[in-house]
Amino acid sequence: MPLNIPDNLPAIDILREENIFIMEQERAKMQDIRPLRIALCNLMPLKIVTETDFVRLLSNSPLQIELDFFYMDKHDSKNTSKEHLNIFYKTFEHIKEKRYDGLIITGAPVEHLPFESVDYWEDLCKVMNWSKTNVTNTLHICWGAQAGLYHHYGIEKYPLPQKLFGVFEHTVSDNKMPLFRGFDDIFYVPHSRYTETRAEDIKNHPSLNLVGYSEKAGACIITSADHSQVFVTGHFEYNPETLKAEYLRDKSRGLNTAIPENYFPENNPQLQPRVSWRANANLFYMNWLNYYVYQETPYEWL
Repeated sequence: MPLNIPDNLPAIDILREENIFIMEQERAKMQDIRPLRIALCNLMPLKIVTETDFVRLLSNSPLQIELDFFYMDKHDSKNTSKEHLNIFYKTFEHIKEKRYDGLIITGAPVEHLPFESVDYWEDLCKVMNWSKTNVTNTLHICWGAQAGLYHHYGIEKYPLPQKLFGVFEHTVSDNKMPLFRGFDDIFYVPHSRYTETRAEDIKNHPSLNLVGYSEKAGACIITSADHSQVFVTGHFEYNPETLKAEYLRDKSRGLNTAIPENYFPENNPQLQPRVSWRANANLFYMNWLNYYVYQETPYEWL
């Protein structure tokens, strides 16, 4: 797809090696169409990895997309250089007067903290409030989903007895729903978290719909009643090596993290991980872009 991103973004070379089509800015300007404007609020510490993961999925569509990265600038980013942030990222102050067709709010490794104790919580609340008037559809991921459900609907998160870690089987409430059009009856999503959003809290809220569920991982995909907000507690965007890297990182820190479930063949970390979520991940993002962003957004924002 014609994904309009800065010409020297590190993700470009990585994705070209994977044979993923990327249109750079100069070529995109030659197409006489109005691109979808998508903003990515990147809360993850390894921002370049996260950028690449989301660009990979957003590239699987015939639509042209103009992608803006922004971050919470009051939080000191220790894992991404200031140079990279200055070149490729905006702050919320720089974009708050704009209107976007779609917004993605990523996860963040802060789920052990109460929401109000996160150092950028107030700023993120401003972003989430702004999204209701300036964005056609907002997609919230993992902790970003928990944050959105808490801020907009008062849904709490709860600690799990141990880390939910692996790739888990899910089902959908209605596979004729546009978000799941073309999905298999059973699909897989990676999860990596220490807290949960309880299915009964979602089901008991009149403004929310639980549309994707796992017996092991619990509530996974939730939509608002008007479908303008989508919440995913897992990580469709994870690349094949992400869970492996997290596992090795935890082990190096002396944590008693179990081997991620349903990920390594024969449950053996020495073997190459098996990817079981790629096809439906691409389909999920293509459906979100088409049916929840492109089909719903005005041609020109007033």
